Amino acid sequence: MKILVTGGCGFIGSNYILRQVLHNNNKVLNIDKLTYAGNIENLDRLKNNSKYKFKNIDICDGKSISNLIALFKPDAIVHFAAESHVDRSIENPMDFINTNILGTANLLHQSMNYLKNNMNKFKFIHVSTDEVFGSLSKEGLFTEKTSYDPSSPYSASKASSDHLVRSWNRTYNFPSIITNCSNNYGPYQFPEKLIPLMLANCIDEKPLPIYGKGNNIRDWLFVEDHCLAIDNVLDNGVIGETYNIGGNNEITNLDIVKKICIILDDLKPRKDNASYLDLISFVTDRPGHDFRYAIDSSKIKKQLGWQPEETFNSGILKTIKWYLENEGWWRKIQKKTYNQTRLGLT
Repeated sequence: MKILVTGGCGFIGSNYILRQVLHNNNKVLNIDKLTYAGNIENLDRLKNNSKYKFKNIDICDGKSISNLIALFKPDAIVHFAAESHVDRSIENPMDFINTNILGTANLLHQSMNYLKNNMNKFKFIHVSTDEVFGSLSKEGLFTEKTSYDPSSPYSASKASSDHLVRSWNRTYNFPSIITNCSNNYGPYQFPEKLIPLMLANCIDEKPLPIYGKGNNIRDWLFVEDHCLAIDNVLDNGVIGETYNIGGNNEITNLDIVKKICIILDDLKPRKDNASYLDLISFVTDRPGHDFRYAIDSSKIKKQLGWQPEETFNSGILKTIKWYLENEGWWRKIQKKTYNQTRLGLT
């Protein structure tokens, strides 16, 4: 299979490409603008692999996207490219509007032009988020039929892109499928996100800042399980359908940080033998901070046979060990791109 991946130098995209090339033996063309979160070094293992090619292109560039699609002739496009951090969307919402909405619209438009002259089977997989559904109270789950109610510029831009993909399917019979996933974690995650940020701060013995009282709840999905789910959707998903992908791991932010601290107390004890738990601090909450996300993944489990292989305990242990073994990777990001300053304060 020939797969065009957008945003393949990001966290989930790079994990997905490594799986496609090294495990599935597929050909991949990776398109990435290489913004602050795009890291070409995530795919160093594929430097000399003939099945992998990379192009530094903005998905808003209509001519370049059109030419690449025509030359590569993909069997599928898997669309990860997006600005994705809520705090950054509070500070710079127009970046999110341009990439997530206009960029997606351009991909859809250029893909339609490709389909007019291509009789091969083709699918467009749009990778989205559960944040489009807004916030849950203590009860209930997001299903594929949950109404959209985004709270941040990020989630609103992703909701808009979902609507565009769905409208292309209904208006033009465009062969698209949408996935909405819960919070991902695992190797290669940019260190502004909760888990890698807390890991890095622990190792440097810096404060561990937790928004509000740390009671906000997320459903956590190991990135490799997510990639397996997308594989399944690509192979077996029904055109025009939406599939929710969750990890069945509802945990508060505070409990996540405590778990990281306890594991690190064992794997990498502090020099004074104090617990990393002592570094926890509480800071002013994020504006518009959704209380709880929780995914109902029963549709993809029943119809496509997918379910996560990792528990949170097994996945977080793998993640912590990866960040400990790849300290040079995130140290380089700290020096060049992200110095762990707080964003999104209004």
